Amino acid sequence: MTKSKPSHYSRLFQLTVRFFKYLLLAIFGLTIAYILSMSFGVFSLFAALLPFLGDLFGKLTVILLCLITVTVILESLR
Repeated sequence: MTKSKPSHYSRLFQLTVRFFKYLLLAIFGLTIAYILSMSFGVFSLFAALLPFLGDLFGKLTVILLCLITVTVILESLR
């Protein structure tokens, strides 16, 4: 049975890293879906979703940048 090492990072830092990881995974997955939709000829369906997804990921990126900023400030005060 292995014991997990206690993390010396704050919960805010862990949240920020996890948010960043899943945002990158989602962008990577959508990139693959975009390439596959072009190769199978169903680009019109993906093109209809593209403005919505662009806005969504734009807002999520702004939230991530705010989280990174707050994390850097709080970790430097620590």
